[in-house]
Amino acid sequence: MNTVSKKNLYEVAGKFQIDGEILSVEPYGSGHINDTFRLIEKQGEEEKAYILQRMNGEIFKNRDELMENIMRVTSFLKEKIVAQGGDPDRETLQVIPTRTGESYYKEEDGEGWRVYTFIVDTISYDLAESAADFNRSGYAFGNFQYLLSDFPAEELHETIVNFHNTVDRFDKFKKAVEADVMGRAKEVEPEIRFVMDREQDCHFFGNLLANKEVPLRVTHNDTKLNNVLFDRETGKAICVIDLDTVMPGFAAHDFGDAIRFGASTAAEDEKDLDKVTCSMELFEAYFDGFMEGCRGSLTKREVETLPMGAKIMTLECGMRFLTDYLEGDVYFKTHYEGQNLDRTRTQLKLVKDMEDKWETMKTIVNK
Repeated sequence: MNTVSKKNLYEVAGKFQIDGEILSVEPYGSGHINDTFRLIEKQGEEEKAYILQRMNGEIFKNRDELMENIMRVTSFLKEKIVAQGGDPDRETLQVIPTRTGESYYKEEDGEGWRVYTFIVDTISYDLAESAADFNRSGYAFGNFQYLLSDFPAEELHETIVNFHNTVDRFDKFKKAVEADVMGRAKEVEPEIRFVMDREQDCHFFGNLLANKEVPLRVTHNDTKLNNVLFDRETGKAICVIDLDTVMPGFAAHDFGDAIRFGASTAAEDEKDLDKVTCSMELFEAYFDGFMEGCRGSLTKREVETLPMGAKIMTLECGMRFLTDYLEGDVYFKTHYEGQNLDRTRTQLKLVKDMEDKWETMKTIVNK
């Protein structure tokens, strides 16, 4: 996306229902997809903060549908939170409309902007500092499932088509192997074979849905720890943010992606694979928090599939890194030669480690 001038930022901010004097608009956060700014306005003696965001039109092709999803989900969450005596201003995102009543502002060049109220006195973490942090984030995403358990998931738009369609990801991987445009397939034969050997696993959730064994749910699809806001004073997880990828999916996918990222004992591009394991302590901590948050809203069969969710999300991610490596590193940003291959190997090592610990994972889930 193009850089944006201070003048442009102030002009865009003026398009929203923010009535005070705008004091500042500064870059904010560590997100890689959208351009995010913290906006401060003053009304009388009071200052109020907002998040101003330019949406990434390269990734999100249809921002009308994306914002429709967000408006529907946040309105639904607000009603639920109020009904159970919570504070909707802190426990869900609040979209500030434009002066013409739209959910976002579209510039003449097609750029799309939106504004949320800033949730004050909160903190977020890129990595869990303890099992307790991970447990609390599990509660937040479980609670998200619970609050939206009676929302008609099939009515939401797919903001990124086939995002977690593992069969489609496998087909793209196979084509990348066959095309071998960079001549790299020979050096990664063990990794290719590892993925090929697990082709049947890729069909697992699609088959469950076809047989009506599990329902479609409203899923977040980016359940990293830094998408949860914690109350600065109490440490309690209070709000799930970044709703751009909210769409129909499987509860086990949300659970699994959190485990893939958060229960790993090493960085995503760790070269020493001996350091890469799936921590059963962290798996159990997250599971306990997630189940507490879900409050019985998942079916027995869905709960049984949670370990498979962790394995499939990790396999899918490894497959995507390997596909990108074979195609010449065109999708994921890399900072050094071979980074996508390092990322591939950590994910496949995690899959193998989960398979080795399968009985332990099943015992945790069945308790």
